[in-house]
Amino acid sequence: MIVIDHSALHGIAERIFTAAGSEPDEARTIADYLVEANLRGHDSHGVGLIANYLSHLSGGTVVANRKGRVVSEDGSLIVYDGERAWGQIAAREATSIAIAKARETGVAVVALRNPHHIGRVGKYGEMCAEAGLVSFHFVNVTDTRPAVAPWRGSDARFSTNPVCIAIPGPEPDRPIILDMATSVVAMGKVRVARNKGEQMKPGTLLDGAGKPTTDPGAMYRQPRGAVLTFGEHKGYALAFVCEMLAGALCGGGTMRPERQGAGTATNGMLTIVIDPERMVDREWLRNEIAAMTAYITASPPQHPNEPVLIPGDPERISRAERVKNGVPVDDETWRELTVAARGVNVLVEPPQAKPGS
Repeated sequence: MIVIDHSALHGIAERIFTAAGSEPDEARTIADYLVEANLRGHDSHGVGLIANYLSHLSGGTVVANRKGRVVSEDGSLIVYDGERAWGQIAAREATSIAIAKARETGVAVVALRNPHHIGRVGKYGEMCAEAGLVSFHFVNVTDTRPAVAPWRGSDARFSTNPVCIAIPGPEPDRPIILDMATSVVAMGKVRVARNKGEQMKPGTLLDGAGKPTTDPGAMYRQPRGAVLTFGEHKGYALAFVCEMLAGALCGGGTMRPERQGAGTATNGMLTIVIDPERMVDREWLRNEIAAMTAYITASPPQHPNEPVLIPGDPERISRAERVKNGVPVDDETWRELTVAARGVNVLVEPPQAKPGS
């Protein structure tokens, strides 16, 4: 395990995407989103994705310096085609359009289809909450191998299908951000566990024979294993709904057999954004959220060092700690990153040890 300053890690990521052909704003934005995921504690969606991303770029399943476009607009209903752009770029554009439309009309429904992998979905919820808006985001994945088993099933049939709900918080810098995979863990966390040589918790994985296992390597062998949904049938039902809303309704397609194993990742995202001022007085809403937050978090903790938090707090705590002390990167992820960088003629030097470390 190495620990690297987040600004240095950002510089590495930005140089890699610049060398791979992205214009400065695009390279900076992708680096922003990946490193921010690391800072927020979601290493599964951070710089560990770079090797796969560059592989997809060389394979032609993602196109640099493209933003996508609006293909239809009917009142508050908008369809945005990512046109194989980097997902962080296409999703940023689609979310910005949703924010502008919600401010104009009170509500916006934006269907994003055909971008490359959009990364940590919570980022788009944060954008909406920072604008004072409420948002819902439902996501599916295609063009990769399925990773998650349906309830009562024994093999993978869809992906981790995340859902995000964002609400302005009790304080301006403390938005309420529910951002979660509908599987027990995101697939990237299985990759991180494999790279670290760690086992998964019981109740997380099935092996290739459909039997429970704690070995993350089960997801990287043939026959491939599967991740389980959280909350048994409840998580499965939510994952199923995400597949229909983000895949079928958005027009990009669902994880049917003919949309599997293409060696890339395509997201669909249905975004619904609401301007709460059209429904209630904003100051009343803020006070109500603050009062209920104070009431909930005043519950006596079961463990003294584990106070009650609100959705989004764990990520903010992680960010403050990692900005101060650096971002941990496991050795295998660092090796994959440096090899990928060399592929675009970028030399990545080992991080300098901090004084006194």
